[in-house]
Amino acid sequence: MFPGQNPVDPLGVRQLNRAIHAAADLARIDKRVSMHILRHSFATHLLEQKVDIRVIQTLLGHKRLDTTALYAQVATDLLREVISPLDTLQPA
Repeated sequence: MFPGQNPVDPLGVRQLNRAIHAAADLARIDKRVSMHILRHSFATHLLEQKVDIRVIQTLLGHKRLDTTALYAQVATDLLREVISPLDTLQPA
């Protein structure tokens, strides 16, 4: 929270940007940071934890699942873990 900030009032875009950049400085992150990158990373980490994409859709406030699917990058490790139903068939 910022000095003089009422905890009930929502933060503005400028305040959020300052907070994100201050956190990046404290964490010594040299890469570019932004709210969009934070949002994208949040969605990606949830996908990696196998959170249902419809839950992520709700958390991000997307009306269409297509938007969430495009927005969230699926990790290649997660894709490798998917087992095809054909791979589970037993020979007759």
